[in-house]
Amino acid sequence: MTTEQAGAARAAAASKAARAVLGGLCPQRGWIEDLYRDLHAHPELSHQEHRTAALVPDRLRDAGCEVHEGIGGTGVVGVLAKGPGPTVLLRADMDALPVREETGLPYASTVTATDGDTEVPVMHACGHDVHVACLAGATTLLAQARDQWSGRLVVVFQPAEETADGARAMLDDGLAGIVGDVDVAMAQHVLPMPAGRVGTRTGAVLSAADSMRITVHGRGAHGSMPQAAVDPVVLAAMIVVRLQTVVAREVAPGDPAVLTVGSIAAGSKSNVIPDHAVLQLNVRTYDEATRAAVLAAIERIVRAECQASGSPAEPELELFDRYPLTENDAGVTGRVAEAFAAFFGDRAGELPQQSASEDFSDLPRAFGAPSTYWGIGGTDPDAYARAQEAGRVAQDVPVNHSAGFAPVVQPTLDTGVEALVVGALAWLHR
Repeated sequence: MTTEQAGAARAAAASKAARAVLGGLCPQRGWIEDLYRDLHAHPELSHQEHRTAALVPDRLRDAGCEVHEGIGGTGVVGVLAKGPGPTVLLRADMDALPVREETGLPYASTVTATDGDTEVPVMHACGHDVHVACLAGATTLLAQARDQWSGRLVVVFQPAEETADGARAMLDDGLAGIVGDVDVAMAQHVLPMPAGRVGTRTGAVLSAADSMRITVHGRGAHGSMPQAAVDPVVLAAMIVVRLQTVVAREVAPGDPAVLTVGSIAAGSKSNVIPDHAVLQLNVRTYDEATRAAVLAAIERIVRAECQASGSPAEPELELFDRYPLTENDAGVTGRVAEAFAAFFGDRAGELPQQSASEDFSDLPRAFGAPSTYWGIGGTDPDAYARAQEAGRVAQDVPVNHSAGFAPVVQPTLDTGVEALVVGALAWLHR
C-alpha cells in the first residue's frame, strides 16, 4: 500500500467513525444553539469569564469527563478516556471584546463591564461563543459514541486569548501536570467566509504579533519659544515617517510583514510644547527571523531619531500583548485535511494565510506536541455570494472584531461541531 493509499484509507475510516458519532447531532442541536445564543448575549472580557466558565463543567460531567476548574483563573479542562490510544487536545477560547454590538440580533449583547478603570460595552465580536458551543457539543457527541474510538480526549476551554496571556496562565497554573502527555493539539476559528466551509493550511497560518509602547522625551516650553524646547511631537512624527521604511526597505518583498502605528499621545494645549510623547505600534510577521529583524529596526530607528533631535533622555520601549506564530505541522495538517476532504467533500479547501494572531500555539509548544489550527465559515453563504459577485466582500461582509460580526447560527455550529469530531477522530478512531 502506498503512502497516498494509506492516507486515503485512514481518512475514510475516520470519516466513517465521524458519521456514526455525528448521527447523534440532531437531538443535541437545540441545546448547542441555545448555549451559543446565551453566550453571545452574555459576553465577558478577558480574565472575567466567570459566567461562561460556569456553564461548561456540568456539560462535561454529564459527558463523563474528569473536570478541572479555575485553571489560570477561569480555565476549564475536561478529560475523557476510552481504552488505549493517542491523546488529542482540542481548545476553545472563551473571552469577548470591548466592542458595542450593532448586529440588531434578538440575542445581541447589551452587557457592559469594567476594563481597568473604564466602563465599556462588551461583545462576542470574534466568535469565541461559537468555539465554546461547538467544543461542548463535540465532547458530548464523542462521549455518547465511545464505541467508535479509543484513546484520550482533552478539551480545554481557555480564558484571555484576546490579551495573549490566557494559554500561558493555564500553563503557569499547572495545566501540563493535569493533562499529562499530549500527542496532537488542535483548534479552530470562525472566520468571515461562507458558513458550512472548512479550511486548512500547512505552515504559518496566523501571524506572530508584538505590540510596543514607546515613550520619547523632549524639553517642554511655551509654544512661542520653540528654541527653548526639544519638541517630542516633531520627534514622534519623524519616528512614524521613518518606521514606514522598515517593511518597505528592510523586509524582502516576498516575506509578509505589517507595521502599524495605532496611537500617538502628546501634550494637552495648543500653545504648550510637551516634554514627552507616547507612541503605540503593532507588528505582524510570519517568520521568527523577520520578527527579530523588524523589532530590532524599530529600536534602532527610535534611538537614532531621539539622538538626532537632541532628546534629553533615552527612549523607553516596552513590548506587550505578544502572540506566538501559529505554524501548522505539515503531517498533522495533512492528516486532518484528508479527513476533512473525506467527510466534507467540496466544502473543505485551503485556508488563506491570516494576518490575525493567536496564543493557541503556547499550548502545543509547552506539551511538545505537533498541532494544527483550521478555519470554519460563519457568513451567510448567499450574502457572501452576493458580496463576492459585486466585488464588495471587504465592504459588505463583517469581519472579526467589528461591531457587526455575527456568525449565522446554522450551518456554522453544525460545521464547527463536525470539524472538531472529524479532526479528533483522525487520531482516535478504532
